[in-house]
Amino acid sequence: MIVMEDVYKKYSNGVVASNGINVEIPTGEFVYVVGPSGAGKSTFIKMMYCEERPTKGNVIIDGVNLSKLKKREIPLLRRKIGVVFQDFKLLPKLNVFENVAFALEVIEESPSQIRKKVNEVLQLVGLTAKARMFPHELSGGEQQRVSIARSIVNMPKVVIADEPTGNLDPETSWEIMNIFERINKRGTTIVMATHNKEIVNTIRHRVIAIEGGLITKDEYGGDYGYEA
Repeated sequence: MIVMEDVYKKYSNGVVASNGINVEIPTGEFVYVVGPSGAGKSTFIKMMYCEERPTKGNVIIDGVNLSKLKKREIPLLRRKIGVVFQDFKLLPKLNVFENVAFALEVIEESPSQIRKKVNEVLQLVGLTAKARMFPHELSGGEQQRVSIARSIVNMPKVVIADEPTGNLDPETSWEIMNIFERINKRGTTIVMATHNKEIVNTIRHRVIAIEGGLITKDEYGGDYGYEA
């Protein structure tokens, strides 16, 4: 599903965030991306949805070489990819239903399909009863659930999560992880950057550790391996 071939990323300030990364992530896998701050984790995952472009090398998602995509083609790519951020990025003037529906409206889904799909994912994340509430009326955990629902409503093949539990208390973090587990069991590939040592060490999946722009560990069922 995801392939990186000899990927380098050097920023204009001279910082090298990826220094020759090679990795393959098969369809349906759940991968944690770990490492100390400034190691290159965020760049690694941002290149998977074209927020950043590699300086050299190839990033391939579902057979599409992102390195060769034109800017106007990026929205089409992102229909295959759901992205969940640490800070939710919800639209404050839209209610829960409308925030999730927005992802389908921009690709011109029919109103009947929008209703059907939004209701299905709100049920999956446990927010059916709060569909008409606005972001400021929700807890942080509920806002993150909305963000997850929005990321999966068009049934993407890949979900990329950047510190999705970073702003949440421990109990809520486990609830969010349970949702990700359910999504993964439906066959969706998940790549999650995280500093949450306890989650990585408890819910075991493949662990890719990045340090100094290099993959220093790639282990199935691995542990966190750093001081959190």
